[in-house]
Amino acid sequence: MICTPTLLAGRYRIDGVLGAGGMGRVYRARDLLHAQLGEPSSSVALKMSGETLAQSSDAHVLLYSEFALTRRLGHERIVRAFSFEVDAVFQVAFFTMELLQGVTLDRLLPDYPDGMPWHELQPIALQLLDAVRYAHDQGVLHGDVKPANILVGREGLRLFDFGLGQAAEQGTPRLNRSRFNAWTPEYAAPELLAGAALSASADLYGVACVLYTLAQGRRLLGEERSVPPSELPRHCWAALRTALAVDPQHRTISIEELHEVMGRARYGFSHWFG
Repeated sequence: MICTPTLLAGRYRIDGVLGAGGMGRVYRARDLLHAQLGEPSSSVALKMSGETLAQSSDAHVLLYSEFALTRRLGHERIVRAFSFEVDAVFQVAFFTMELLQGVTLDRLLPDYPDGMPWHELQPIALQLLDAVRYAHDQGVLHGDVKPANILVGREGLRLFDFGLGQAAEQGTPRLNRSRFNAWTPEYAAPELLAGAALSASADLYGVACVLYTLAQGRRLLGEERSVPPSELPRHCWAALRTALAVDPQHRTISIEELHEVMGRARYGFSHWFG
């Protein structure tokens, strides 16, 4: 069991846990320096290595890798990273990022056992595709697109948690995360589970699984790959089914093409949070 200090780097006061797992723990914290300087918003999210990862000699490097990947992304649909720091007293590495407001999709799913209506699902689909497309354009692969890593709020969708991500080129540490068995089987591309390298196609598969889950009200089962989700418009099914192909060679659709198909008739988020 890891004991969490109440104050890190003499500046960040831990106020509570936002989420925890073997790979990472995220806390709500208050930046006391910003509060003292009169900043109107001094709350941040603060991430440290989880219990499983903390036992590894790579823990700080992996955490910094996630920070470096996130920091290079400046998009309204992706969480913003602020700074990476090490507390010398407690020997704890951590990074800070914006504190997101809203609810993650995995917590929304129980409200839609028969699938999310298209007028609610469509903006989520488009904004998620926007986020992943932008990350890929910046040379960043997410690696773990799933409902728990997607938040929706008053300002729309935010994608976060690049802990399993990689740079498409050299420049950030390229480390073997597979030894932690961290892929989420329900949303990981089959080739990742078989040991293949992370790719843009694998991210596309993860996005498609999320959209299928939202439209159907439950995760994709193997025998259902030929059955369109109940809340998905007929014109979208062929594109989504292609993105869900088990064989990456048959995943012959791009993020841009899937976005184009999903993008007919736009809706907003006001009916949720208005």
